[in-house]
Amino acid sequence: MKLSTKGRYAVMALVDLARHGETKPVSLADIAERQEISLSYLEQLFARLRRGGLVKSVRGPGGGYLLARGAGGTRVADIILSVDEPITATRCKGNSSIGCHSDHSRCLTHDLWAELGNQIHLFLNSVTLQDVVERRVLGTARPFSPAVSDDVALSPRANSAAAVAAE
Repeated sequence: MKLSTKGRYAVMALVDLARHGETKPVSLADIAERQEISLSYLEQLFARLRRGGLVKSVRGPGGGYLLARGAGGTRVADIILSVDEPITATRCKGNSSIGCHSDHSRCLTHDLWAELGNQIHLFLNSVTLQDVVERRVLGTARPFSPAVSDDVALSPRANSAAAVAAE
C-alpha cells in the first residue's frame, strides 16, 4: 500500500502548522515554503481540512490557519480521511460486499489485506500531531527478523501489535 501525495502532504502541512502555529495563525505561503509544497496544492488540501473541522482560518493582516482541535486532539487518521484518502490495502471498494474480481467475488487474500488496512488505520488513529511534533513515534518500528521466537505463538488472525509486545 502506498499513501498518495495528498495524504502525505496534508500530514506534513499540519505537522508544520502544529510546530509554528501555537500562538498565532500560520500562512499557507510559509508552510509551502518550509515544506516545499505547491501553494495552490496546499490551498486545495486546506479547503478539505477546513471542511473536515481540522483547521480554522483567520482573515486579515497576520491571518492564516490554526489547528481547530490543537495538536494533541488531531489524529493522523483524521487528516488522511479529511482529504479523501482511503486507508485500505485491498482493491475492493470500501466495505462493499462486491469483490475485486470481474465476477464480483473476493480474491483469496482479501481478508489478509483488509486486516492490514485495519491495522494501519488503528496505528494512524493512535498517533496525534503532538506525537509527531515531539517525535514520540520514532523507535517504534522494529527491524524485520525472519525468525519468530518460540515464546510467541502467531495465529493467522493474531494482532501484530500484541505479537510485537510479547517479544
